[in-house]
Amino acid sequence: MRGVVGTLIIELLRFVLYAFVQVFIISHITPTGLFGLGWCFLYLGFLLFLPIATPIVVQLLLGFAMGITMDVFFDSGGVHAVATVLVAYLRPWVLRLLTPRDGYDSSDSVNIHRMGWQWFGVYLVLLLAIHHTAFFFVELGGFRTIGLTLGKIFVSVLFTGLVLLIIQLVFFPAGRRSR
Repeated sequence: MRGVVGTLIIELLRFVLYAFVQVFIISHITPTGLFGLGWCFLYLGFLLFLPIATPIVVQLLLGFAMGITMDVFFDSGGVHAVATVLVAYLRPWVLRLLTPRDGYDSSDSVNIHRMGWQWFGVYLVLLLAIHHTAFFFVELGGFRTIGLTLGKIFVSVLFTGLVLLIIQLVFFPAGRRSR
């Protein structure tokens, strides 16, 4: 029982940390984005780095909670919530698509050191592209200025992906690689 409570406390602290850094640090460092095209959605790291065995209902609730938190702070009318819930919904399918030959261990988490560069890169780019596509097209309200929107998606995926890659390399332990 203590393990479950400890895990819940750790995940709650991760939620608060990712939300705090996004709202109070990242948004002030790059208020207009990177060259007006790319934004860093650091808070996605919370969802993308959840343990693999996290139930889908929990992922959906956490995705909605993180998205609505961002919407409250950025006054964005539900755009973050829509995109994060979509990522939380599709994450199990992406994990299934990328399942290694031996499968996942029940204790596995998304970690570049355990899963390898190729697996991590495909996982990260695929889910970031899904999030950013949903986010920018819902924000825009349609397919007007599709060229600019595709540019925003591309630059934001690169920017966010690079930041999340650095976070993985710096803050996540480099335990033994099983794959």
